[in-house]
Amino acid sequence: MTEKNGRTRVLVVDDSASVRELLVHILAADPAIDIVGCAADGEEALRMVQEKRPDVITMDLHMPNLDGIEATRLIMQACPTPVVIVSGSASRADVDASFRAIEAGALVVVQRPSGADQPAHQASASALLRAVKSMAEVKVVRRWPKERLRNKAAADLQEACASSAVSRRLALIGASTGGPAVIREILAEIPAGCAMPIVIVQHMSSGFVEGFAQWLSSASKFPVSIAKHGDMLADGLAYLAPDGFQMGITRDLRISLVRAAPEHGMCPSVSYLFRSVKKELCRNTAAVLLTGMGKDGAVELRRLKDDGAVTIVQDRSSAAVYGMPGEAIRQDAAQMILAPAEIGKVLRMFAQNMTARLPLAGQEGK
Repeated sequence: MTEKNGRTRVLVVDDSASVRELLVHILAADPAIDIVGCAADGEEALRMVQEKRPDVITMDLHMPNLDGIEATRLIMQACPTPVVIVSGSASRADVDASFRAIEAGALVVVQRPSGADQPAHQASASALLRAVKSMAEVKVVRRWPKERLRNKAAADLQEACASSAVSRRLALIGASTGGPAVIREILAEIPAGCAMPIVIVQHMSSGFVEGFAQWLSSASKFPVSIAKHGDMLADGLAYLAPDGFQMGITRDLRISLVRAAPEHGMCPSVSYLFRSVKKELCRNTAAVLLTGMGKDGAVELRRLKDDGAVTIVQDRSSAAVYGMPGEAIRQDAAQMILAPAEIGKVLRMFAQNMTARLPLAGQEGK
């Protein structure tokens, strides 16, 4: 939590003195931010986070003694604190390391701001400031425990699945802050040869989506590619929305990409994807809304539910930020409220039309 005066307390972690100086200069210039300290490696960061109790940590990836991935993992075990990964480049190695840090508990990745004499300085500095101040409001936890499945409308779900006469299935997933590791956990439960395509919108900093697709494919063992306009959706594949486009699904199950305005400040947005699904496709569609700030996708999830889709949201205990799932619940849009691994199991059963084995309220996840 932030101090009573409303200022966000930040710990800067980077092994480069010049980078620390740059980050401190950018962050301290904001009157709503206090710099509580700087650490030159992960070991020092671990000590300082316990002493200083910052609201947010900016974390470098490559450091001596203890790198940013392991430091994040240990911080989340010892003193859970929102971690913003500040990546030095969009190289394959750095992107892969960034997503391993998210898997360890970091919330979001931003590119390191360019120097003050560079044209992109202001935009990149603003992106860092937004990420730091937004993540200060996130309540992080040590672990994502397995919880009981909670389904307040299991009978409706069974009916929605059983009433489908067409065998072709479609799954949609929308996520924001904290989403990459959750999506990986979901996809890991689904066999690559399943009879269903999966279409994903993940809010993400520009320049990281290609690396995210590669990491997700490798980490989950489920094939993921960047969606292209006109792609015919194929069973057993996942399609990830590219930067800067709104992504929809056509009536004949093709990808549609358009240069359209952001929705809820996002492009791609979950709302656009969910809204694009035609009513006649809904009976064979499962739509999932995961962790994230704001309301993106919530109202549209309710429309999908009303039109016969299976609708699922992530449970509170496993979500880094409960804004999007919480809003969907307030809209009465969710038929199921589940932990990530259970979402994957339900999607697997949905693809196989195994309606009798869909989880009921009060069952323990297996």
